[in-house]
Amino acid sequence: SYLTHDESLDLQEAYVKALLQGVLDRAPQALETLERDTELLKRYIAEPFKRITYDQAIDLLQEHENDEDADYEHLEHGDDFGSPHETWISNHFGVPTFVMNYPAAIKAFYMKPVPGNPERVLCADLLAPEGYGEIIGGSMREDDYDALVAKMDELGMDRTEYEFYLDLRKYGTVPHGGFGIGIERMVTFAAGTKHIREAIPFPRMLHRIKP
Repeated sequence: SYLTHDESLDLQEAYVKALLQGVLDRAPQALETLERDTELLKRYIAEPFKRITYDQAIDLLQEHENDEDADYEHLEHGDDFGSPHETWISNHFGVPTFVMNYPAAIKAFYMKPVPGNPERVLCADLLAPEGYGEIIGGSMREDDYDALVAKMDELGMDRTEYEFYLDLRKYGTVPHGGFGIGIERMVTFAAGTKHIREAIPFPRMLHRIKP
């Protein structure tokens, strides 16, 4: 509550760095067994995370799409990223990278628009380098009741199915945002494992759905 978008990103960055530092401090033998490059983890902690907008990311991808290491499909403004795009972006900067302000058309209705640019929303995905992809997704939430209703009507949503949510705005709210971290993704990134299933106690696989 009462958190700005930039402050939310600051919190997310501090959170990830604290997790990485905790692994370095408490599980050095495990990292050694897993042959994790701890110098990389130390660099991710020491250096500031990169922050770019969605539109800057698209421009960057288009600029480098003919490079030898650019193993991804062409994107236009308004398209969503695939895994190869996320991998290239984070590897390009060499540190965890926030991609901010995605198009409203490809994000959830409750995200707050960028001031002065209603086609973009105040959100961010944190992309981990080394090919680990998105580990955090978050946004500022629309706290204005009338704006939220107008957005739902624009999308043709049935308000009666969201009365409980609208009541949170109708009877008073505050500026706020939130984010979610993928625990298995974070473990995979910190440990340097090759596949996310190695960070899940009972992964679902092609021929195993139980336990």
